[in-house]
Amino acid sequence: MKNKDWTREETIIAFNVYCKIPFKSSSKSNPTIIKYSNLIGRSPSALNMKIGNIGRLDPVLKEKGIVGLSHGSKLEEQIWEEFNGDWERLAFESELLISKYANKSIEELLEIEIDKLGVDRETIVKQRVNQNFFRSTVLSSYYFKCCITGLSVTDLLIASHIVPWSVSSEQRLNPRNGLCLNSLHDRAFDQGYISITPDFKIIVSKSLWEFEDVKSVQDFFLKFHGQQIQLPDRFIPDREFLDYHHSNIFKK
Repeated sequence: MKNKDWTREETIIAFNVYCKIPFKSSSKSNPTIIKYSNLIGRSPSALNMKIGNIGRLDPVLKEKGIVGLSHGSKLEEQIWEEFNGDWERLAFESELLISKYANKSIEELLEIEIDKLGVDRETIVKQRVNQNFFRSTVLSSYYFKCCITGLSVTDLLIASHIVPWSVSSEQRLNPRNGLCLNSLHDRAFDQGYISITPDFKIIVSKSLWEFEDVKSVQDFFLKFHGQQIQLPDRFIPDREFLDYHHSNIFKK
């Protein structure tokens, strides 16, 4: 394991990992930390420390009393300033670097069948990279639990956009435009049958209250009305995005 200063490329990959794992779960024994530390030729302890250093720059963690390590490098600050908010660039550039260090094409890394990509190969690959990054970042922020029900079956969880993908290209990969929802509540949220207020309360449309005598509707929706969602440690939903959904998509 090398002891020399971290490079720009290694630090960008570390930022990628910071986004992919729950902050409180970061440790030298975390499988994801081990995987990526081996990839870049650093010890798990070194990468875990770098995650902590990046965490010190996150104002949302500071507000919640969750802090990273107190000392870090100027390079970490530069990478944070460069990529925090430019999520599409972070997603694609960091995944390209990961494929470089893994000595694989990005298609191999994401297990994309190249023969089926056709003439729009570059567009499709970039979309897949972006979608995977957004999902990983949102789900890890919520500790892989639905923010309404607490369901923790990963295959049934969706990184749901608050402001729809089709409405704002600028916010498509912003993790603060994401909620971790199970597939049923993701569909209901997308169709406006439920919404989340800017103060993070669940509200259920009158369209569903018409079925309040139906037990399944009561169990799956109505009983959550007025409750607060389970908030993530970081990338807390943007209140303006929630207000947009409530104002434009929710079936009042």
